[in-house]
Amino acid sequence: MTDLINRILPRVQKPARYTGGEYNEIIKDKSQVEIRVAFCFPDTYEIGMSNVGMRILYGIMNNMEGVWCERAFAPWGDMEEEMRIHHLPLWTLESHDPLEEFDVIAFSLGYEMAYSNVLNMLELGNIPLKSCDRGDSLKHLVIAGGTSVYNPEPMADFLDICIEGEGEDVDVELLECYRSAKRRGLGRHAFLLEAAKIPGVYVPSLYEHTYNAGGTIREIIPLEGAPKIVTKRIVQDMDAAYYPTETIVPSTQIVHDRTVLELFRGCIRGCRFCQAGFCYRPVRPKSPERLYEIAVKSLENSGYDEMTLSSLSTSDYKKLGEFADKMLDYCIPRGINLSLPSLRADNFSVELMQKVQKVRKSGLTFAPEAGTQRLRDAINKNVTEEDILRSCSTAFAGGWSKVKLYFMLGLPTETDEDVLGIADLAHKVLTAWRENTPNPKRPVTITISTSFFVPKNGTPFQWEAQITPEEYLRRCALLKSHLKGRNFQYNYHPSDLSMLEAALCRGDRKLCNVLLRAHELGCKMDGWTDYFSMEKWLQAFADCGVDPKWYAQRKWGEDEIFPWETISIGIPKKFFWKERQAAYRSEITPDCRKQCTGCGANRLYTGGVCDE
Repeated sequence: MTDLINRILPRVQKPARYTGGEYNEIIKDKSQVEIRVAFCFPDTYEIGMSNVGMRILYGIMNNMEGVWCERAFAPWGDMEEEMRIHHLPLWTLESHDPLEEFDVIAFSLGYEMAYSNVLNMLELGNIPLKSCDRGDSLKHLVIAGGTSVYNPEPMADFLDICIEGEGEDVDVELLECYRSAKRRGLGRHAFLLEAAKIPGVYVPSLYEHTYNAGGTIREIIPLEGAPKIVTKRIVQDMDAAYYPTETIVPSTQIVHDRTVLELFRGCIRGCRFCQAGFCYRPVRPKSPERLYEIAVKSLENSGYDEMTLSSLSTSDYKKLGEFADKMLDYCIPRGINLSLPSLRADNFSVELMQKVQKVRKSGLTFAPEAGTQRLRDAINKNVTEEDILRSCSTAFAGGWSKVKLYFMLGLPTETDEDVLGIADLAHKVLTAWRENTPNPKRPVTITISTSFFVPKNGTPFQWEAQITPEEYLRRCALLKSHLKGRNFQYNYHPSDLSMLEAALCRGDRKLCNVLLRAHELGCKMDGWTDYFSMEKWLQAFADCGVDPKWYAQRKWGEDEIFPWETISIGIPKKFFWKERQAAYRSEITPDCRKQCTGCGANRLYTGGVCDE
């Protein structure tokens, strides 16, 4: 098989995507391995190798005795064509063995548009697509984790197991359960019954969904002793938790080609549109001492000349200034760049940015999300126009000449006045540059980007209707017409893609057939404009008698049973409804450090106190 791969490689783009052999990859003796895991990322090598979660779990599973975790990525179209011509099954990078030789096929699912790639990778790996077609053997157990499996129902027919929450502990427990079942000669169903008892493990086949005449869910019935509610797992002690310091150094450039240091998990903010902000609660920081230890080891073991300090809102790390100073003392003499993404306008420090960017100065990015204060209050952004302009002014005075501003269109309660507020804010930022720049002859670039609001599950806006793609494009055109001048650049997210994302993230099991039909029609790589075809997806929906608008563009009832009702992120439905009502009053909820909001996520945490 390796010889065939080598013959094909010269005919495809970026052959390094498929070779393996990278520095720090883990190779084991197959004769000493009891469980083989193919860790599949349903996107290209460049995207998957940038994923921090994959790096963490790869190391954890390979630290287990008798377990060998290997990587596989979705092939680009040119490689897939060669594979199908030569009947070459999808392989892992470490051993170059096909997926069909592995015990466990694990997927990282952080984005609904990767669903079609899961089916394509299973087919390329000669793994039966539906779990019911895999027999009662323990072989080819298909599992998935990530934020998308907080509603796994559109994928329920294809997944044997879903990992809810953070995988550091539950993955180990699941593999030990699998090892025990394998030694005892259990079949698949018997093993799944045992696995369902592990906290954080959801087995879709152990739940039955019944429907009302109108198509809404009447009841979700657990079968054979499966738990009524599966609650997500979290890491209790971030300092003690595993974090990779011998990161695989890719053989080709990847999206985030640098070491990444995770400062903390969770978010103190309560932005009402943000799934990650709620799903990763409670807030759990790492100590500066532990961070420094990880950072130095990671840089020394990789040879990278850049490190990113990363979290959902990096500038919310309590000891950021102190830690950044210590890191800069290490980085600057060695020519290592320290970058700080995910900054907020309300606690932005130009002094810190000037320190951090002594090696290389980059542009600045802020995400006001809405153009007027009324709408920013409605979405609970807790950022004022004064915050934004003050941060931009101090940055311009410090020599910056590029700023990116991110917004959403189609947010609940949004009006044309709110849309035009984006243009108004952009022009005020331009004025701030003219008034503060030390070099007025140097051109300024203000990039305005708008995405299409998606009503994500696990948020206060999970009941909301998405506006139509036509209305979204009208608002884009309205905004563009008011962004006058060569200093502005305007980008917007494709409308069809966001509509499909909304349908999938709120979908139920009726969408399993739609996904299968979309796969049959050739849907794959849906996150890439090179491949995405809304026409094929609409045909798949039509062929299955399912209306995507019913999922995406319908305002759901207060008491409606969600497809994801069986899965808990630790925050009750009543809290989200209360926050939704506050949105319609444009009332803000303070961040968690100012006042505990009573979301309930602290009950997942030993001691019951967040952010200590």
